[in-house]
Amino acid sequence: HHPAIFACALLNAQPMGFYAPAQLVRDAREHGVEVRPIDVNASGWDNGLERRADGHLALRLGLRQLDGFRAEWADRLAAERVVQPFIGIETLAHRTMLPSRALRLLADADAFGVLTRDRRDALWDVRRTPSRQLPLFAAAEASELGAEPSMDLPAMAQDEHVMLDYQTTRLSLKGHPMAFLRGRFRAAGVLSCEEVGRTRNGAQARAAGLVLVRQRPGKGNAIFVTLEDETGIVNIVIWARLFETMRRPVMTARLMMVEGTVQKSPEGVVHLMASRVHDRTGWLDRLSEGEGAEPS
Repeated sequence: HHPAIFACALLNAQPMGFYAPAQLVRDAREHGVEVRPIDVNASGWDNGLERRADGHLALRLGLRQLDGFRAEWADRLAAERVVQPFIGIETLAHRTMLPSRALRLLADADAFGVLTRDRRDALWDVRRTPSRQLPLFAAAEASELGAEPSMDLPAMAQDEHVMLDYQTTRLSLKGHPMAFLRGRFRAAGVLSCEEVGRTRNGAQARAAGLVLVRQRPGKGNAIFVTLEDETGIVNIVIWARLFETMRRPVMTARLMMVEGTVQKSPEGVVHLMASRVHDRTGWLDRLSEGEGAEPS
């Protein structure tokens, strides 16, 4: 009944349960919730709610979603922001006295919003901005410290943006890495998660996706893995016997391809019962290197 509030509460209660933040955000968006990115001029430590012009609530991602960021840093940002919104990275650094690591994390997560033209510009600005002002320059204007010719850095490709989002916050509002690899997987006979869900019971199928969750309840004889692609998720069941022979790809793959049998319960729950597991993380790494691929 209140999807924005529900999603916000679940995200703030993480880590918990079987669902990863990416799944919770995907579900919220599928229920019509506008999800807004982390922004130094809007985000607090916790995920929050913002009133839209039409009266509905939007979900604003909080700095707790940023791996490695600290609550005390978020509090410092919020305290300074109340006095005056930030207008530039260098002035933000001087006002908050955040360490260089915090500034780099914000730049990596594209959290500077409208303060820079592009994420790559933010990364450059952060690396040339001292996080703590030296006494010699205490009386100098921030603009004087940062004066230098424009570098005219090339805009970051969309696949690079998406990969950095996943590396820093484990989700992206800009797209999904699998969308840039779909053509390659399609050529290998791999179905999307959505297509696996439409496949008949007992059929053989291949699926691939980012590994969101690995679980082995108690001393059970099965490992459960949740894979995500640009169309949804698919639940993988790996029996302990297979796991012992394929432990390395099961435990280390960030991008996993699975061959197996589709199993559908009378209630409509779909599992892919694995017969073979492949580690395709190398394909993901090529996107991280900035091939500039377009979704296929």
